[in-house]
Amino acid sequence: MTTKSDAETPAAVDGAPGEPSPVTESAQFEQDLRAREEHGEDVHELRRRYLLHRFWRTAAGFWRERGRTTAWTLTVALLVILLLHLAATYAMNLWNRAIFDALEQKDAATVLTLSLIYFAILAASVAFSLAQVYARMTLQRRWRRWVTDKVTDRWLASGRYYQLNLVSGDHQNPEYRIADDIRLATESPVDFATGVLAAFLSAATFIVVLWSIGGALEFTVAGIDVYIPGFLVIAAVLYAAVATGAMLLIGRRFVAVSEAKNQAEAELRYLLTRLRENGESIAIIQGEPEERAGVDRTLRHVLRTWRSICLQTMKTTVVSQTSGYIAPVLPIILCAPKYLDGSMTLGQVMQAASAFTIVQTAFNWIVDNYPKLADWTASAHRVASLEMSLDALERAESGEGVSRITVAGGAGAAIRLRDLSVTLDDGTAVLDDTDVAIQPGERVLVMGESGTGKSTLVRAIAGLWPWGDGRIEIRSGAKLMLLPQRPYIPIGSLRRAATYPDAADSRSRDQVAAAFRRVGLTHLVDRIDEEAPWDQTLSGGEKQRLAFARIFLHSPDIIVLDEATAALDPESQDSLMALLSDQPENVTLVSVGHRPELEAFHNRKIVLERRRGGARLVSDVHLKPTPGRRRLLRRLLRRRAAA
Repeated sequence: MTTKSDAETPAAVDGAPGEPSPVTESAQFEQDLRAREEHGEDVHELRRRYLLHRFWRTAAGFWRERGRTTAWTLTVALLVILLLHLAATYAMNLWNRAIFDALEQKDAATVLTLSLIYFAILAASVAFSLAQVYARMTLQRRWRRWVTDKVTDRWLASGRYYQLNLVSGDHQNPEYRIADDIRLATESPVDFATGVLAAFLSAATFIVVLWSIGGALEFTVAGIDVYIPGFLVIAAVLYAAVATGAMLLIGRRFVAVSEAKNQAEAELRYLLTRLRENGESIAIIQGEPEERAGVDRTLRHVLRTWRSICLQTMKTTVVSQTSGYIAPVLPIILCAPKYLDGSMTLGQVMQAASAFTIVQTAFNWIVDNYPKLADWTASAHRVASLEMSLDALERAESGEGVSRITVAGGAGAAIRLRDLSVTLDDGTAVLDDTDVAIQPGERVLVMGESGTGKSTLVRAIAGLWPWGDGRIEIRSGAKLMLLPQRPYIPIGSLRRAATYPDAADSRSRDQVAAAFRRVGLTHLVDRIDEEAPWDQTLSGGEKQRLAFARIFLHSPDIIVLDEATAALDPESQDSLMALLSDQPENVTLVSVGHRPELEAFHNRKIVLERRRGGARLVSDVHLKPTPGRRRLLRRLLRRRAAA
């Protein structure tokens, strides 16, 4: 990891003028939620409603912020196309009446003319449908890109993608939420908005058709004359109310079930990804049976959620299929008396049946789309939950509601820790009251037993651990490089892995080859530009050697090693550390390690010891090179020169 000391923290997500930002609003909501829980209130439904609100606070920015011209252009275009498509549908409804009237009257000339007109109406309808698909999917694609960029920027900022692993909250499997849940959460609203608008326009248009064609229904029951004006409209409204009410009643658990299914799917995908990424370690200790058992447990959970989805879908299918079969037949039955007494023509009956079906399709939109609506709600909840966890991290970065370590540029010392305390996100102390100054060119070894916060201190210096108090100053303009115990090997060639985080072409092949030879990777020089799953094929020691090659390619001013030689044998460790000792005198080295032989390569040692209330610095001594250490360094340097 490389970083500049004067890195800037991204700005918070802004709200609209005159209202709190989403970050502040979510903090207020969490406080209110905790207060309600303390009073014994059920806050589950309140939280679900707020999550939808939180999702829209972010997603609606597509129409307000950068790129809004494109967003509104596509939205208006989609509305115009819907109106044109409705006009084509109305023309088809009129054609339906005319053709059946012509057939009833056996008017061959009119039937022929109408047959030719049909193809023109059909062509227009298909053209408008294609245009609608293009506008709708383009809007979905642009919106998904915008929301994904927004969430991904926040996720990657200031190491939050790493910090999410360290804090509690509903943000498991963020990669699944960004890849899949954002897709569904942005695709479905466009489908829903298009569907609702089309349904409303269709219902409004064809209710008028039903009212004008059907007229009033008059009949006598037990000597009483009954007069029902607009009987087809009343029948359509009553039928739709019954079908929609039944769907809402039967499918009321669909949202919760869909949410559980999405989370279970994410957990299975994450488990399989971890199995692949750690294949070598698992294979070496023959952990396949235990991994298989873990996959089985997770898969059983997935299948249980799918069984719940299946049961819910079966219930909603009863309503939707019943409605689908009744809707086309009911208007014909209702119009039959008027057709038989001659007050309606066959064309009017068929036009009424077509209009009734269109109105029913509009009214029953929620019946047909309820499962999709439930799935969208679940995905929107998951995206909003991730955003709220990012809100909490952003508040921690700004010092709101929790003490925060200040990382800033400084002068003089390469690294200075001023009254530094490191805590967990809940305030539990890890490292307390540390004050250290490391001068340029010093080689400092940090030691201590496990659990004393050595690695946490390294993360704090790198700016990845915000919780705590005090100040960390990195010399202004200095380039810091951190080498963790498990180096990251990106997908691609070895050259990309060696130059990371810079681009692969930022260094020539000869430069990378020279660095490989220095760190003992000569056997890989001929494969520098070969793309392969190097993260799976390189050994732990080879990965650590490659990480050292990055040092020589990037030439940092401050090098921080966190158990960066743990996978190497002592001789290889000594060889690589000797290379670091040969760096320019102004290069600062800070090492975290356990091996006592590391002292030979450092001129200062800091020892941390676990105490009640957090680990403390108990020893800070300057190491005097002993004759043995001097001989070791000279021997290693001569060996490297001879090589």
